[in-house]
Amino acid sequence: MTTPTPEPLRWAVIGTGGIAKDFAEDLRLSDAGRLVAVGSRTAARAEAFAAQVGAPRSYGDQAELLAAEDIDAVYVATPHPAHRDAALAAIEAGKAVLVEKPFTINRGEAEDLVKAARARGVFLMEAMWTRFLPHMVRLRELLAEGRLGDLRMVTAEHGVWFHRDPAHRMFDPHLGGGALLDLGVYPVSFLSMVLGAPASVLAATQFGDTGVDGQTTMIMGYGGGRQGVATSSMEAFLPNRATIAGTDARIDIDAWWYRPTSFTLTARTGAVERYEFPVPGNGLRFQTEEVARCVRAGLLESPILTLDESCQIMGTMDEVRAQVGLRYPGE
Repeated sequence: MTTPTPEPLRWAVIGTGGIAKDFAEDLRLSDAGRLVAVGSRTAARAEAFAAQVGAPRSYGDQAELLAAEDIDAVYVATPHPAHRDAALAAIEAGKAVLVEKPFTINRGEAEDLVKAARARGVFLMEAMWTRFLPHMVRLRELLAEGRLGDLRMVTAEHGVWFHRDPAHRMFDPHLGGGALLDLGVYPVSFLSMVLGAPASVLAATQFGDTGVDGQTTMIMGYGGGRQGVATSSMEAFLPNRATIAGTDARIDIDAWWYRPTSFTLTARTGAVERYEFPVPGNGLRFQTEEVARCVRAGLLESPILTLDESCQIMGTMDEVRAQVGLRYPGE
């Protein structure tokens, strides 16, 4: 007797930026979901985006989109400051919700989402898509096997050079611009995945002339003397690599470590193991498959990226911002 193939999760995307486009394109590569609608602040923009990504329907009214009964899950891909309100509306509508990283602007907003989702009994997850990539899955297996010995140091960097344009969202404090929220959340989340919540945080930031951070580096302390370093920059074109070092071996993840890539495990003995993971597309489909798996299993959050961990990550970045004096309008 064959097991019937589950129906794909029916997705709507709120937001029309680059990450929303990548999400829609990668969804075509998965059997676990399909795109049925997109939404934006204006009908014209929504219609244009729907034509671009092949969505059957478009909405210029968020409430109308969320009222549609043939939408199972909503991906919130708005600018950072709008994550909370869009996600709360989707939660109230009873949809499964995937919220683009960073989860929100700060921990307080993140806790608002978690409280609402748990009260409503709907699935909620931060769209830290890196966590679900094949090379990250294998990396966690190696760590669980104890292949590196006692973990001592983790480093990760995310540096992408941006042409200075005060009108661009990365330079606009009203849109949550700057290196930390947009880029730094990747290495902060990676350190959290490997080492857990930090016991101490020390941060240094260089501000740009629009009031956002141009680059921020964080040194994290953990139990047992373990340490982590997370760097984000929109001024330096960094190698974008990550390393996990233990007493017996280390793992070096290749350039653009947060995208589909490969890594090398090098033992103290000199033995080298190479791990390759060819992946079509941008890699965003794996998070949608995790959402589908959890929803089918009746779970309200992913055990791979729990809601408490997403709140903890936002709390770490709150501490960084408090140390360097970085605040966003409306806080």
